[in-house]
Amino acid sequence: MKHFLATASLSALVACSAQSDFRQSYFSEAGAQIDGGQFGNANMNNQLVMRGEKDYVMNLATRFAEEVPSTVNFAFDSAALDASARETLRRQAHWIKQFPEVRFRVFGHTDKVGSQAYNKRLGQRRADAVVNYLVSHGISRARLEAVASFGETQPLIVTQGRERRNRRTVTEVTGFVKSHPDILNGQYAAVIHRDYVNSAPPRSNLSMVGGEQIVE
Repeated sequence: MKHFLATASLSALVACSAQSDFRQSYFSEAGAQIDGGQFGNANMNNQLVMRGEKDYVMNLATRFAEEVPSTVNFAFDSAALDASARETLRRQAHWIKQFPEVRFRVFGHTDKVGSQAYNKRLGQRRADAVVNYLVSHGISRARLEAVASFGETQPLIVTQGRERRNRRTVTEVTGFVKSHPDILNGQYAAVIHRDYVNSAPPRSNLSMVGGEQIVE
């Protein structure tokens, strides 16, 4: 009887976990869950794991989502960037500049108002607007991709009406610039070391010479 109860409890736990994962993937931002590699090119997935690249990309994706707002929102039927969107994108640009070997994608979304074809074009225009703004702040266009819009197909809030939270773009880490000189032979330790050094600017511009403070 105890064995039966333990088995039933374990099964219930697994079912709850699966249901929780489904809810999280359905209601969270696009890109909030990284593909575990079950789909796509298995050989490529194995190579990325062996070189350490996949773990590093996933870690960077997590850091980006935690340290910078990845989403900007839009007015109804508009791809114009308002003041709030521009401030968010300035923060994104600052973060992206710290990782010159990393590529990003921008996904465009809309609410449910309007035809699917129109919303797909509108979502693409929003993604293009974000990419253009990041480029204007010094990010190479080769590192950015405005992905074919999801249009209205991935709402954050399930509603047929106007919903600002659904009118958005999402920026996410997708991989490395293959030609970048820092990415050679899977040696990412140097890149990680550089990131730590760059993330810790000196607290002061004072230095000591012969017991006296010198302002540099």
